[in-house]
Amino acid sequence: MKVCHLTSVHSMNDTRIFIKECQSLVQSGYDVTYIVPNTESKTVSGVRIIGVQSDAKGQLGRMRKTTQKVFEKALEVNADVYHFHDPELMPIGLKLKSRGKKVIYDVHEDVPEQVLSKQWIPKPLRKLVSILVKRYEGYVSAKLDAVVCATPTIASRFKNYNKSTVTLHNYPLLNELASDNIDREHGNRSALYIGGIYVLRGIREMVRAIEKVNESTECRFVLAGEFAPKSLEEEVKAMPGFRYTDYLGFLDRANVKRVLTEAGMGLVLLHPEPRFIVSLPIKMFEYMSAGVPVIASNFPLWKDIVEKNKCGLCVDPLNVEEIANAMKWIIENPEEAKQMGENGRRAVEEIYNWESESEKLINLYQTLSETKAVSEI
Repeated sequence: MKVCHLTSVHSMNDTRIFIKECQSLVQSGYDVTYIVPNTESKTVSGVRIIGVQSDAKGQLGRMRKTTQKVFEKALEVNADVYHFHDPELMPIGLKLKSRGKKVIYDVHEDVPEQVLSKQWIPKPLRKLVSILVKRYEGYVSAKLDAVVCATPTIASRFKNYNKSTVTLHNYPLLNELASDNIDREHGNRSALYIGGIYVLRGIREMVRAIEKVNESTECRFVLAGEFAPKSLEEEVKAMPGFRYTDYLGFLDRANVKRVLTEAGMGLVLLHPEPRFIVSLPIKMFEYMSAGVPVIASNFPLWKDIVEKNKCGLCVDPLNVEEIANAMKWIIENPEEAKQMGENGRRAVEEIYNWESESEKLINLYQTLSETKAVSEI
């Protein structure tokens, strides 16, 4: 079966789309194409990459121009199944469905909730836009062949629209980030954050906390990722706590693995936004996979995972004092912290890994393949 994954937003090396889903399908014998913006066309790890060049400016420009170019390339591929990953591609999904194709919508986040904090949407309009997006998602999803959701909470909504809704957790690959060569140069005296650097992901609180920790003990804050907006970078670099920060910029996966082997603790301190509270952040599971104890926001869903598996500490992400105290506890209790890291690694090996999740993806495609075969008889 010929499969085509579509995005107008994500990168060629997107972990969920390219590394996990596309490569899992290739390994199961599928012919896989991945259409992605602003990259060169090539074949990587058995996946045919088709780059779509777009000079679209801003969110609205991308939604008009880039999505149309993605659609045009999708028609050229002439796949049996199209699997799209962005809500702005929903109209494209309907067009492909009208041409007799099988279509899957991959829902990474709770988009109606996400809209409520989108800075580019005027604040007075956000609630209305959120309602309209929710209704449109329901309308489109009911017409598609399947919906794939990143969390059970998101899936519970989509099951009302489409009975072929599958939860596909964004868990880490078992052996991608684990290493036998742990070299924590500073022992447990380094705190790591990897990912998008935004206000709502706690960058201000993390920098303030590292400043507070260094009032009584030495600890470095290792920061990797890209700032959004760029003006935030200037603000954060001007904060007093930045003197204790090693900013590495964007890291490829090999360097992500390297810094994880050196980290004493991993931070995932998202603010208590409705969409975050019900999310399952991949970074938390990647820290666990690498054997790094986590300090996470005290959301009920996250606390259940962290406390049940005894793999870290949960704190109020808006309370700098709590964050600093948790960091100091990790530093002052190295044996317990080491055990937390080992517990997290064990939990990933037994439960929270992509290898077990990928079976659900392959089963879904197998079902679509059988349906196609029946329809052709």
